This record gives sequence, C-alpha cells and structure tokens, in this order.
Amino acid sequence: MPFRERVPEYSERIQTVLDQWLPRSDKPPQRLHAAMRYAVLGGGKRLRPLLIYAAGEMLGVPVEHLDGPAAAMEIIHAYSLIHDDLPAMDNDDLRRGRATCHKAFDEATAILAGDALQVLAFQILAEDKSMVAPPAARVEMIRTVAVASGSAGMAGGQAMDLAAAGQSLSLVELELMHIHKTGALIRASVLLAAQSAPALAAEKRVALDRYGKCAGLAFQIRDDILDVEGETGTLGKQAGADASLHKPTYPSVLGLAESRQRALDLHHIALEALAPFGDAAEPLVWLSDYIVTRVR
Repeated sequence: MPFRERVPEYSERIQTVLDQWLPRSDKPPQRLHAAMRYAVLGGGKRLRPLLIYAAGEMLGVPVEHLDGPAAAMEIIHAYSLIHDDLPAMDNDDLRRGRATCHKAFDEATAILAGDALQVLAFQILAEDKSMVAPPAARVEMIRTVAVASGSAGMAGGQAMDLAAAGQSLSLVELELMHIHKTGALIRASVLLAAQSAPALAAEKRVALDRYGKCAGLAFQIRDDILDVEGETGTLGKQAGADASLHKPTYPSVLGLAESRQRALDLHHIALEALAPFGDAAEPLVWLSDYIVTRVR
C-alpha cells in the first residue's frame, strides 16, 4: 500500500497519542489545559510526525516506538506556532482556520500554554514507556530536540526573522534563517526516527540528515510561495502576511519562478540522499514530493 494511502491512519494515530499525553481540560488549571489542547488538537498537516513515522517505517522501527518522538515534535511545533502568532511576534489572528490561541483565550494564557507545551515535549521523551531505545539514544533524542528548538534552531531563526523585517537579505542569509526557523524541526524529526534505530550505520544517518535539511528548506520555499498565491480560506491562515510585515521571503529574493525551481532542486537532492535505502524509501519520497507540490 503506498504511503499516501496510510497517511490518514498515521494522522489518526498521532491525534490519539497527543490526546493521551495532553492534560485534561477538566483538571486545574482548566483554562491553561484547555488552551494547550486547543492549540495542539485543532488540525494541521502533522508533517513532523509523518516524517518520523515514514522514516521509522523505512528503517523497520515498530510504529509504537515512534509515537513518543512523533508526539514530542508535534507539541514543540504547536508551542512555536502559539508564540509566533503573539502580538509581540507576527500578531496573527488566524491559525489552521481558527482564531489563534491568544485570540481564543488571552495573551497571558497563550504564553503559558506555549511554555507548558515546550516542557511537555521533553517529558514525553524522558518518560514514554513505548520507546525502547537505550538510555544513551534517548538522551541523544532529547538533545536533538533541544538544539533544534533553541537559539541554534527554531528560536534563533525566529529572532533572525524578526530582525530581518524591512531588510534586504541575500539568498545565503535567507536560507540560513530558514535552516534555523523552519528547517531545524523538520530535520530533527528525521533524526529522531534514525535515533530510534540505534544500529543504523553512520553513513545512512548522514544521508537521512541531508534529506531532512533539504526537505525543510523546500517546505519553507513552498510556504513562502503559498503566502503569495494562496487564499486565506484555503491556507487556514492570513494570506499575504509576510508581505504585510515586510519580511524577506524566497519570492521577494528570487521571484516566484526561481523559487519554484529552487524547491524542485532541493527535492531532487533530498531524493538522491535516499538512494542507499532503495525501494524502502518510498514513504519519504512521497513526503518530499508532497512538500513541493502541496496546495495548502
């Protein structure tokens, strides 16, 4: 069965796993817990969990061993979206077709929800009983997520993004920003699957890392293109937001046609990185193709 036909099954699985890990909204502090659940369970592409499940499937890792890493990465992503949407950051009102967390609740609750989600991700990696990786590998997973989330990863990329508003960036500067902001978590997702297979040869782990880096950049390019060409009702978030904030994007630096070509070039490099895995790489091949062709 092609991976695309199993995507709904994986999406349903991660939704169940997330629901089980998130604190119940009827337990105090109820408003905080409700905000956490609102932000995480309200839809989304679930790309990061899908990357973990796809890479793990390719490596022969039992799916139950991947649930913890998949939940941790999606929760880190949800926390980042809450904080990105805040008035002090991108000041967005719409996310995934619904009011952003600070609009649905309030700004203080949204900040605390993001804070609580961030540490919940590390709690999952530390506690999840279904993960059978040896202790050293589990510590390495925690380190991978910490680095990808911090100043050397997503938070650093967001700082670069805020500082770049109204500025002109070169392609090298733009890609450095997005390797951190968007690419770090996508890259880390693939690495978490590799770390769930401790016997994986070093050269194959390097190949997977290369795939994750290229897929992460391609994802951001496609996101920038959709911000220009998409519609708010289809995107589930405000179209044209980057332009309104005077942010440098791939289309503003390269133009639309060259941006599309750059995404395709990265897609082909990502596929080349999967060559050592042969036909077993079909799930990751499909996900890379999805990234560069998705309509929303």
